[in-house]
Amino acid sequence: MNQNEAPESDGFPKVRLRRLRRTAAIRDMLQETRLSVKDLVCPVFIQEGIDEPKEIELMPGIFRVPLKNLARDIQEMYDLGLRTFLIFGIPKIKNDKATSAYSKDGIVQQSVKSLKQNFGEKIVTITDVCLCQYTSHGHCGIIKNNVADNDTSLKVLDKVATSHAEAGADFVAPSAMMDGQVKSIRNALDNANFTNVGIIGYSAKLSSNLYTPFRDASHSTPEFGDRKTYQMPFHNTNEALQEIMMDVKEGADIVMIKPALPYLDLIYKTRQSTLLPVCAYSVSGEYSIVKAAALEGWVNEDEVVMEFMTSIKRAGADIIVSYYAKRVGELLNRI
Repeated sequence: MNQNEAPESDGFPKVRLRRLRRTAAIRDMLQETRLSVKDLVCPVFIQEGIDEPKEIELMPGIFRVPLKNLARDIQEMYDLGLRTFLIFGIPKIKNDKATSAYSKDGIVQQSVKSLKQNFGEKIVTITDVCLCQYTSHGHCGIIKNNVADNDTSLKVLDKVATSHAEAGADFVAPSAMMDGQVKSIRNALDNANFTNVGIIGYSAKLSSNLYTPFRDASHSTPEFGDRKTYQMPFHNTNEALQEIMMDVKEGADIVMIKPALPYLDLIYKTRQSTLLPVCAYSVSGEYSIVKAAALEGWVNEDEVVMEFMTSIKRAGADIIVSYYAKRVGELLNRI
């Protein structure tokens, strides 16, 4: 007999847990999925050329911050128990070769150096390795004949990742979705003696309409076309799993699914397919949808956020990137 069942009556087992869950303490004892602040990664937008934080119009409550504010903001989140931060840079200089992306004095490189000076090994720094914020056209790779040139883009991504490692990044996270990017970056890092710098592969980055607020936040909306030629079609589960396994073979230390909430099935299947840590990125559109509904009074924001974050972990994510990370940290510290 199942321990959750009472003795049979009239041939049918009687489930007792519903009756047992009469108090909050008992419900907590029986809870199967537990969300921890240590599960969370907080994205941070650092912008060159500004003196004060600027709220992102499509993401109320999220700000682009100047470098001088970075350590203070991270300290606030550190005090809540957050330890891992994903750094996005917004540069002043953009061109078709994305040269500011791998400058030693680039905004991401300066940010990582600042964080390591202030926090040392107490935090984990992850850097976004992509070109969309740094190119004049807003695409994730180097454009030739109006399409992203994969091999040329890989060479630039290698430079970007290596410059981040030189600055002190713990992990680099290539999000450009160029074929072979994990293998190429792994080789570049190893050849530069950064064998201890990990790679978080954006292994299944689906082509999604939920990225729109991020593109506003990072000033990276493509000037022409779209990114469907190098991001994955959201219809294709088998292709996504194949891409994930390719990243594993190429040397990724962590695999990622992005977005999170519409693809819980893919998170679950990935968890069953690899022993590597699985990261899920709850993207800007997921944040903005909840925030907009909350501002209208249609939902209880905190309860919806905790439900969504728990569902992502329940699906199998070990690590969750979320713009709600700080708020979840505050809520978990109340418990």
